Amino acid sequence: MLALRLARGTHPLVLLRRLLVSAASAGVGFLLLCTLGYAVGHPGASGLRLLWCALPLAAAAHFAVAVARSDPSTRPREGLSAVGLGPARLAAIAAVSTAVSCTLGSAVALLVYLHLRGDITGLPFDGEAAGLLAADQPMPLAGALTLLAILPVTASVAAGLALRPRTLRPGDVSDPVHPEEPAPTPSGLPWGFALVAAGLAFQTYVNGGRQGSALPMPGHPEGSPAGVLGGWALTAVGLALAGPALAHFSGRLLQLARPGAARLLAGRVLMSEARRIGRPLGVVCAVASGGIAAATLYGYRAGPHPFGPLTGLGAALVISCPVATLLTAALESRHARADTTRALVELGTPAALLRTAASLRALALLVVFTPLTVAIAELAALPLR
Repeated sequence: MLALRLARGTHPLVLLRRLLVSAASAGVGFLLLCTLGYAVGHPGASGLRLLWCALPLAAAAHFAVAVARSDPSTRPREGLSAVGLGPARLAAIAAVSTAVSCTLGSAVALLVYLHLRGDITGLPFDGEAAGLLAADQPMPLAGALTLLAILPVTASVAAGLALRPRTLRPGDVSDPVHPEEPAPTPSGLPWGFALVAAGLAFQTYVNGGRQGSALPMPGHPEGSPAGVLGGWALTAVGLALAGPALAHFSGRLLQLARPGAARLLAGRVLMSEARRIGRPLGVVCAVASGGIAAATLYGYRAGPHPFGPLTGLGAALVISCPVATLLTAALESRHARADTTRALVELGTPAALLRTAASLRALALLVVFTPLTVAIAELAALPLR
């Protein structure tokens, strides 16, 4: 009830982000239900499709956690602890809000699925996909509800863990005691690059075999995407770990060779926000590298490569959710430095200088992350050719 009351007084932009979470949950739920319908019509042949659904599910859960972190109603404020709303209770409220948003999307997915099957009539397009969704056979209700509950449970647990109370260290971006100390350099670069190398090596190993091997190259009739998915997952986790350190390095890069006011301001801000925007930026780079590798692969293959509507929906979720997560992190960073920006404006800092610093931050990130993304994409596509 408290979560619903907080939602009623929330800013429209926050409500829009929650609706986007519901939309992503609806897309993932529809994919899972279509997998269930395929399993009903083709027993024993749906494991492959369910494996591909893990990518959009992980992307939607990541986006839901980012929205929960940026929700103003879950931030500790003065006076809330006195009425029993401490950090732990606010984390629980964020988890409940995330579960409600995802459950709403799952319910919409179930209604659309039943409508396209023809179980719900009286509306346009009822029964249009009856053949694809195995409408001639009864739908297992328990299996459908189990699949629809995966994303709400996963996202709510992840949101609760991400917002759990923790001890702030000196130099953290949220440290109210030592706000003037410089942020320490993120230490995930070695582990991140190690995981990226492991992911690329795993893809090379499993896709280098001949036909008939346990994990042959995708595209053959007996192929399996397990190697591609496993290697790409390791690469994505590695880029997410290395992203903060790379963003911190971008800030240092801006301050080389006698920086002026604009470069100095842009570099310091980028270094302080490296932990917040580095991880979602690393995930976006992983998605971009996967897309470039897929485009390169299909460019070397002859013949038609048809993509159905479900493949398009899954690809849209995998692309849009990380991008939305990155935009959410950028908005959260802008809100976090609102007081600093206001103080600079009051001191007479020109608005053009602030805009120039923002442009320099974006340019530095592009200079550092774009070559890395292209290089990883080329290395990932090499064994697939």
